[in-house]
Amino acid sequence: MNKILIFGASGYLGNILYRELAPYFDVYGTYFSNEKFKNNQRFFNYHFETEGPEKILKKVRPNIIICSLRGNFEDQIDFHLYIADYTQEQKCKLIFLSSANVFDVFTNYPSYEFDKTLSESIFGRLKIKIENRVMKLPKKQWIIARIPMVFGPNSPRIKELKLHIDQKIPFEVFPKLIVNVMSDSMLSRQIHYLINRKKTGIFHLGSKDLIHHDEFFSLLANELTDKPAIFKQVYTTNHDRYLALLQRDNKLPKYLQISNSKVLEDIFLKT
Repeated sequence: MNKILIFGASGYLGNILYRELAPYFDVYGTYFSNEKFKNNQRFFNYHFETEGPEKILKKVRPNIIICSLRGNFEDQIDFHLYIADYTQEQKCKLIFLSSANVFDVFTNYPSYEFDKTLSESIFGRLKIKIENRVMKLPKKQWIIARIPMVFGPNSPRIKELKLHIDQKIPFEVFPKLIVNVMSDSMLSRQIHYLINRKKTGIFHLGSKDLIHHDEFFSLLANELTDKPAIFKQVYTTNHDRYLALLQRDNKLPKYLQISNSKVLEDIFLKT
């Protein structure tokens, strides 16, 4: 049985993956400040900004490591460099959750798995730097899962939108931005599939169709509540621009592909 260690398993995406994978594999995770995990013997208290992961790795000895950490960017780089070295030495496998922002310079078209990465944002450049190190590993030892905006009943973006509606605060949307999205439930099933089928390489885990940013959030708001949402339309350009991830070279089976409308269904079936 695969022994999986999820760094950042108490966070939103990390915990979604933990709950999906735990019934099927020998899964462990880390938490930092969320005390509800304190008595869970499969969770280790860990703060990557102040300590190394050596003790946890030695105790768990995972054959699959999933990285879903958030925090100081420089410390993230140091952490991932160490994990990449460990992965290579121990001949285990690393799954790195990356982002659509690795392509945020390329605004004229959606991005595919083997397109060149280039970013003008600090966050995008962070992800690119980590990706570049991961890709130096032997191919059988890594997966880079690039992810767009992820939504679920308890996702940070849903909570933020609800708060803005309840408090009548304008919520920023980008009418000229074309995106794709993902539901947390489908994302967890996709990662499960990649592990089961022993896949390697770069995967784009976004919806198969595209939508304008403001349109998607308008649909979300209409489903969330009868209260009117106040949207602040932010125009960074006069022309449509893309920040979207599409599958071309590493396609998932059709039952693991999802549309924007199905993302909305996934969210509200569970609320």
